[in-house]
Amino acid sequence: MTRDAATTAGAEALCETVRWFAQRGYCPATGGNFSLRLNDERLLITASGVDKTALTAADLLPMTTAGELLADGKPSAETGLHLALYRRDAAIGAVLHVHSVANTLMSRIGQPQQLHFEGYEMQKAITGNDSHEARITLPVLDNSQDMDELADALAQRYDEAAAAYGFLVRGHGIYAWGADLASARRHLEGWEFLLACEMQRRQLENDR
Repeated sequence: MTRDAATTAGAEALCETVRWFAQRGYCPATGGNFSLRLNDERLLITASGVDKTALTAADLLPMTTAGELLADGKPSAETGLHLALYRRDAAIGAVLHVHSVANTLMSRIGQPQQLHFEGYEMQKAITGNDSHEARITLPVLDNSQDMDELADALAQRYDEAAAAYGFLVRGHGIYAWGADLASARRHLEGWEFLLACEMQRRQLENDR
């Protein structure tokens, strides 16, 4: 496959993934941002303010991992966090960020620094986990409009986030990633299921 063909195929796959999450309500009000690494130096990232339910390749912007924009357009305000992840770990192939009710609320209830999950078969969706009996942890970072500040906070807790292939930003949403788009999507789907289960479990316990 030529480089242009690979880029086209990657763009189409990323758009399909974004639309799938958006159509399930994870990208309200044009929220969320998504990126795909093309090679060591280049990536595609969603433009700011576009309807994710109808995303097309024209809504993806090429950039370098150093942050140079290679086409006209306005990338997401959170592009810096994607770039920080790609520069931190060359094995990251895609980064996906969504806003769901479950991930937003669960990051705020009790102001947790971490969320713990055990007993769920879906824990095996997260790479490195092969049993429902283990306890897995998703870190929670305090929100900031300053992406450099948020990137610094992530750097301090990167070992936790790397083991989870993701992290929550309090009152904001979740970032998840993987070695490729398919694994990033699996991790995000898995975490969203686990978060929804925990939110409903707590509601049921409080209703008793």
